[in-house]
Amino acid sequence: MNLKVNEEVTIIQSVAILIDGNNMERSIHEETNDQYSMLNFDALIPELLGNRGLNRLIYFREGTNISSKLTERLHQNYHGSVRPCHKSADIPLTITASQLASKVDTIIIMSGDSDFVELVRHLKGEGVRVEIASIPRTTAHVLVEEADYAHEITKEFWFSLPQAKPKKRKTAKR
Repeated sequence: MNLKVNEEVTIIQSVAILIDGNNMERSIHEETNDQYSMLNFDALIPELLGNRGLNRLIYFREGTNISSKLTERLHQNYHGSVRPCHKSADIPLTITASQLASKVDTIIIMSGDSDFVELVRHLKGEGVRVEIASIPRTTAHVLVEEADYAHEITKEFWFSLPQAKPKKRKTAKR
């Protein structure tokens, strides 16, 4: 049997990326000591996907104070959406992941929260490849151990927003 060493392989795999926004934001802020640090989705998403296709991208965020620029950018660049959550993103993200299990080949959960261990086990039991994307220092080791693969989100995947300088007040002349 002759094997070709450089034979091209076509990968047709559908991926959903589910982001625990609060967890990711807290992790980055803790790592950088900068509350203005944010994920650079334009660098991160292609890295996570590799040569696979993006089926869904959903950013779950506790509360209603969500940046309209983030919402617009995720929609414009990735047909993604932002879902405000009443409290924690854990339950809405878990429900959505369970609903998507029959529609995608891989689910990437962007969070380091150990609360997702049972979800990872469930999804793998359904035949879904589960990957974790998180900041290593703030990630539960048990979550990484349960996943099929772990992507490390490091400093090349975030940036800091420039802070506006305070405006000087004009004083009235007397």
